[in-house]
Amino acid sequence: MTQRRLKQIAMVGLVAALAVGLMACSVKKEERKAGGLTPVTLMLNWTPNNHHAGIYAALQNGWYKEEGIDLKIVEPAAAGADQVIASGGADFGISQAESLLPARAAGASVVSIATLLPHNDSSFFALTSSGIKRPKDFEGKTYGGYGGPLERELLNTLVKCDGGDPTKVKSVEVGNIDYLPGMEQKRFDFVWVFEGWDVLRSREVEKKDVTSVKFVDYQKCIPDWYTPVIIASEKTIKERPDLVRKFLKATTRGYELAAAKPDEAATLLLKSAPELDKTLVTSSARYHAPMYIEKGKAWGVQDQKVWTDFAAFLRKSGLLEKDVPVNAAFTNDFLPKK
Repeated sequence: MTQRRLKQIAMVGLVAALAVGLMACSVKKEERKAGGLTPVTLMLNWTPNNHHAGIYAALQNGWYKEEGIDLKIVEPAAAGADQVIASGGADFGISQAESLLPARAAGASVVSIATLLPHNDSSFFALTSSGIKRPKDFEGKTYGGYGGPLERELLNTLVKCDGGDPTKVKSVEVGNIDYLPGMEQKRFDFVWVFEGWDVLRSREVEKKDVTSVKFVDYQKCIPDWYTPVIIASEKTIKERPDLVRKFLKATTRGYELAAAKPDEAATLLLKSAPELDKTLVTSSARYHAPMYIEKGKAWGVQDQKVWTDFAAFLRKSGLLEKDVPVNAAFTNDFLPKK
C-alpha cells in the first residue's frame, strides 16, 4: 500500500459504486436468511495492513457480532471509497481527508466518523545513498509521483520552509509502481509513502538501506491531517445512528487492543489476511501500537482545527475549488463515551 496510490481517488466512478452496491445487496439478502445479525459492509482503502488492525481484531474476537453486526469487509480495486459510500454501495469505508474534502466539494455526502491514527504517518521515502535527510536535500533530486497539486504544494512548502529552492526539485509521473526498483535504477530519488508500512517493509523484509522525511516532524511547515479515516454517508448517520454507534463501539475495542497488545493484534490480522508477511505485520503492529491513541484522548477523536488547517492548505494547493465547511465533514458524536 502506498500513499501515492491514494491520489487516484477521483477515479472512483458509477461503475464501481454500482458493482459494490449490487454485491452488498446480494450479501444482505443472503445473510438475512441466517437471522439475528445486521449485515454491514465495510470498504477498505487498500489491501489489509496494520492501519486496519483494530478492525480485524474486533472481527476475529467477535465484537461486531456482540453488537449485532455481521461485518463483511470489501477491498477496493484501484480507487477509494468516498463515492461508493455516498451512493450506498457500502455502509462504511476507509478514506482520507485529502479525498473526503474534495468529494464533499463535488457533492458526495460522506462524513468522517473516526480517525484510525491521530497524526499523519506519511513520509517522503528514499534510499540512504540518495543523501536525503531533510526537505532541503530534495534540491537536485527527482520526485516520483502522480503529478497532483497536493504533491507539488507539499514539496514546494517543505523545501522552502527548510531553506531550499523548490524550483530545483524535479518531478516525474510514475503512478503506482514498485518504487524500490525505480529508485535503485535512478529513475527517481524519492516517493510519498506510509512510514509504518512501506518504509518498514523496505527495512525489515527487503533489508534495504533507506531513509525518510516524516511529515509529522515538519508541522511548522505543513499541516497535519487525518489519514486514514472511517467514513459513512450522511444518510446512514441520519437514518441508522444506532448502527453507527455499535459499529464504532466494536471498532474502538479493536484499536484499544491493537494499542495495548500489538503482537496479539498482529496474530489476529494474519488470521484474516494470511498472505501478509509475518515479519512486516509484527513489526508494523509494534510500530503503530503507541500511535493509535494520543495520550489523554480516546481512540478515533478528531480535532476541528486539524480539519480547518488542512482544508485551507488544500484550497491553497488548488485541490479544493471552493470552501468546504469542515464542521459537516467530520463528527465525534458516535464514538463511545468514556
